Amino acid sequence: MPTRQELERWDREHLWHPFSQMADYEPLIIERAHGCTLYDLDGRGYLDGVSSLWCNVHGHHHRRLDDAIREQIGQVTHTTLLGASNPTTIELARRLVEIAPTGLNHVFFSSDGSSAIEAALKMSLQYWRQRSDALPNKTRYVALGDAYHGDTIGSVSVGDAELFNEPFKPLLFDVLRLPTPRGLIADELARAERMLSEHHEQIAALVIEPLVQCAAGIVVHPPGYLRAIRELTRRFNVHLVADEVAVGFGRTGRMFACEHEQVTPDFLCLGKGLTAGYLPMAATMTTTDVWNAFLGRSSEGRHFYHGHTYSGNPLCAAVALESLHIFRDERVLERLPAKIDRLAEHLRRLAEHRHVASVRQCGLIAGIELVEDKATRRPYPAAMRMGHQVCRRARDQGVLIRPLGDVVVVMPPLAIRDKELDQIIAAVEFGLDACDN
Repeated sequence: MPTRQELERWDREHLWHPFSQMADYEPLIIERAHGCTLYDLDGRGYLDGVSSLWCNVHGHHHRRLDDAIREQIGQVTHTTLLGASNPTTIELARRLVEIAPTGLNHVFFSSDGSSAIEAALKMSLQYWRQRSDALPNKTRYVALGDAYHGDTIGSVSVGDAELFNEPFKPLLFDVLRLPTPRGLIADELARAERMLSEHHEQIAALVIEPLVQCAAGIVVHPPGYLRAIRELTRRFNVHLVADEVAVGFGRTGRMFACEHEQVTPDFLCLGKGLTAGYLPMAATMTTTDVWNAFLGRSSEGRHFYHGHTYSGNPLCAAVALESLHIFRDERVLERLPAKIDRLAEHLRRLAEHRHVASVRQCGLIAGIELVEDKATRRPYPAAMRMGHQVCRRARDQGVLIRPLGDVVVVMPPLAIRDKELDQIIAAVEFGLDACDN
């Protein structure tokens, strides 16, 4: 059994952490978890204020989820979906079709959100070439400013996070970019209409995070924007790819964010909360129209030339399926409004803090934007890493949260209890006050 000192040394020397500067990395080693609390090697508990990177849903070490994995282990742990299948993954696909927006009847499984986006981009491109009245010139994509859709080359290309994209620009394909919708909805939609009108013959798909651009700093779109974009894409014969990797599975108060504006996209990309944060799995859902364009004799080569070794893994499927049963049996969505209102009440108070420029919320997703001067909205110098400092002080209060620059993100598991939510916000307040002194 390695000692604590060995684990910390190996953690620094061998384990390359994502989005982390390893030169100044400070080990925090989580040994176990239960409910909404994580425990380090010393047994100290931390409330999971960001759902272990926006993916945990029902809490950690949930008995029903644990049991579902154990039961599946007794059946089969992995079998390829290339020319074979398994009952659990079939049942999960059927259940997703039942709960998704009407018309999304087909499910392609992958391992993470980036891969789900990548599959949708490739499906759209191949669809336009293979439909009966082929439109092979439709090879371009539209995406929003400040977008983040993952870290594979296709998903990075449709993303617009300069810090993440800059090193890889020689590899990326050109994308038509709409501004982040922050202003008047009429102006934003007029820009979208002009772009689609001018370029629709070359555009395969428009990619969007419905309602909230999470990695952009919890940017909440104006009401009606998603619905209007759906109408424009339909009018100009362009696919709509809805990236619900972060906002799906109850985060916005509905099972899927698209439901808030009665939108059915051509592709719905899912990940993170699909398995309640237990195992890596993602899905790309699409319509029968898209599906039909890939049907034909094997010799025609019309099938989708894309796949993953662990696509539809039965262990992942088992826990995902049980998570959906928990949503139903424990009335998870019905219990969310009171929690959402409680978070909103806390945020209204935080909005008055002298170093909070604004608070943004959609469901149980919240962003608290920090500034050095509230009156002028002057930001803190980047070198101060104020968002990081606030989160580090919150950690001293037993709460784990992560910033996006100087936006402090609060996105707890849906299973969060009232007193735990209160503790998370109290820790944020403590961090704000402590860093101001």
